[in-house]
Amino acid sequence: MSFTSLPFLVLVLVSVGVYYLLPKKGQWVALLAASMVFYCVGGGKTVLYVFYTAATVYVSGRLLGHFNALRRAAPKEERKAITAKYKPYRRGVVLFACLANFVLLYILKYWNFTAELLQPLADQVSPGSQIPLSELVLPLGISYFIFQSVGYVIDVYRDKYQPEKNFAKLLLFVSFFPQMVQGPIGRFDQLAPQLLAQRSADYTNLKYGIQLMMWGYFKKMVIADRAAVLVNTVLDDPWSYSGSILAVGVLFYCIQLYGDFSGGIDIARGVARMFGIDLAENFRRPIFSTSLTDFWRRWHITLGAWMRDYLFYPLSLSKPFGRLGRFTRKHIKGKLGKILPTSLATFIVYFVIGIWHGANWRYVAFGFWNGGIITLSLLLAPQFLVWKEKLHINDKSLGWHIFQVVRTNILVFFGRYITRAPRFLTAVWMVKETFLHPNLPDLWNGTLLSLGLTGWDLAVLWIGVAIMLAAEWYQEKQGPIRPMLETKPVWFQWFTTMVLPLAILFCLGVLRADYIPEGFIYQQF
Repeated sequence: MSFTSLPFLVLVLVSVGVYYLLPKKGQWVALLAASMVFYCVGGGKTVLYVFYTAATVYVSGRLLGHFNALRRAAPKEERKAITAKYKPYRRGVVLFACLANFVLLYILKYWNFTAELLQPLADQVSPGSQIPLSELVLPLGISYFIFQSVGYVIDVYRDKYQPEKNFAKLLLFVSFFPQMVQGPIGRFDQLAPQLLAQRSADYTNLKYGIQLMMWGYFKKMVIADRAAVLVNTVLDDPWSYSGSILAVGVLFYCIQLYGDFSGGIDIARGVARMFGIDLAENFRRPIFSTSLTDFWRRWHITLGAWMRDYLFYPLSLSKPFGRLGRFTRKHIKGKLGKILPTSLATFIVYFVIGIWHGANWRYVAFGFWNGGIITLSLLLAPQFLVWKEKLHINDKSLGWHIFQVVRTNILVFFGRYITRAPRFLTAVWMVKETFLHPNLPDLWNGTLLSLGLTGWDLAVLWIGVAIMLAAEWYQEKQGPIRPMLETKPVWFQWFTTMVLPLAILFCLGVLRADYIPEGFIYQQF
């Protein structure tokens, strides 16, 4: 069920109505029912995977909660001994939860890629043999609900909070429907209390939720889906175009992805806000990032935070990395010996973020691209300081800030060649064509108007991008827009946040004659 479909809007409208009409103690049941309807309509039988994940983490959480309770109930002088006694069992429970879910994710998302890699070896060992491929359907949002659920188990293991004893309530946390398309990846202690809270209908929540949804639909349907027309025309058949047109195609893909992902997050947060629920921030104006690290702190924030808390810290603080650190400090002089283990952990994190996106060599390369640049920047940081001092660069100057922003966006731009090209080798060829055979006259000889968008479409697109970036610039410099709007008359607030966006959506978006709805890009991840 797409966010941009009529059935989804009907589901939201009915769910909100039922939620506030039900007795407050049963409001969470309305959220669970809506989530099950959403998933059953959008994923069919794959809803069983959601139940499977919920069941494994429920059992794991209860077992860990039991061990934690034994430790807390013991006298202080005995707690250390009890912790040591049950440590293997507790780790075994976490290992079970991780394997039960990540093995499932691997089979569904990565097995066929692995089988294709191993097939030549199988042919050598046993000519004519065929490694079986998985024919299972990839469930909607599986990466999101598995990461969210495993994070819950690890937090219970760390005794951060008590496990949920009601399976249905935990199932709601695992499957809350606004998150299922493209996140954010929630934390149990932040999200679960909101899902289970008792509320009365609140005008502000409804207003803010609708306004946020409208802003998301504007970015998705007016900007992203319009840019997708040119992107699909060029990048689905890149061999038919010159290097300059390929660069335009990638640029429009950057626009499409920016509007698509941020718009989807706004819709998800807007729907949740109508129920009085604040989902975690997942997108914070990455266009203004000053480094690739800063970009990933702003883009898919909750994925980066998950990787930091459940992969980077466990890796960098593990015994093997501790031994590596002692070795490098002893045998490699200077700062390099001190930061090398941390840099390696950083590289692994960004490499995993790359392959999280999908089972394809281009995503492996995307992981290397981000991980390599970020790790290299960490290793060369002392040298950068020397260069800046010699060049008399003022770190606080506007010019240096602009340079950092432009540099970061160029790095992101070339990274998009990798993720959007049909294959990794095609991406390499596209970059080569961009520099060696640009054929610049294609940018003004009418070729752009033969790529599926009319001059009017291009004008609407660029105006839409300008509006989106102007709003983000205001937020970056002044903070949230809502407080400013609250100072205006009520009619102005509703005109700018409802009437005008609706008119734009209908005239320039969904009702335009050649409108073709595009699925959300991050939905496939």
